Amino acid sequence: MRRYLSALVMSVAVGMSLCAVAQTAFAADDYTFDLVHSSVSFKARHLDISWIHGRFNEVSGKFSLDRVDATKSTFELSIKADSVDTGNKARDEHLRQPDYFDAKQFPTLDFKSTSVKAIKGGYEVTGDFTMHGVTKKVTISLEGGKEIEFKGTKRVGFSTNLALKRSDFGFDKTQIGPIGDEALIFIDFEGTRK
Repeated sequence: MRRYLSALVMSVAVGMSLCAVAQTAFAADDYTFDLVHSSVSFKARHLDISWIHGRFNEVSGKFSLDRVDATKSTFELSIKADSVDTGNKARDEHLRQPDYFDAKQFPTLDFKSTSVKAIKGGYEVTGDFTMHGVTKKVTISLEGGKEIEFKGTKRVGFSTNLALKRSDFGFDKTQIGPIGDEALIFIDFEGTRK
């Protein structure tokens, strides 16, 4: 009887250990951007007297959240350069040309995280941002991270903003006068999973 109880206790302990390992192994949840509820917009100074506003109409992304160990989380974003939209067709076509985004040679703007850490109200994410063929390390603060379920789909939302200098990414410096060097980028996205 004592041998039977020892075996039973050992089986339960092993089972609990395996469950703990399994929970750790599968702690990350994978999300894909819901493009209907995600956007990347920007504004830049014009002649240093006003702001030009715009957005990119084609973005995609995915992320993985590990609620147990945030350092195992990852974030990725891709933006189609030729989807730039400032509400003016002539200006948008100019922005696609070699002196600006050079959309034919550099069709996407991409971000891929290299490190993630939990902070109050969200995550601090450092990663490689590539634009106009140049890659720079940037750090952003993602606000959000709460998961809800809506119509059978689990959703998590985040928002962030950052300032980028076009001169850091190889843009034509002769064009920095009319439109300011620094652009403010606003990123809002929802990820979904079943």
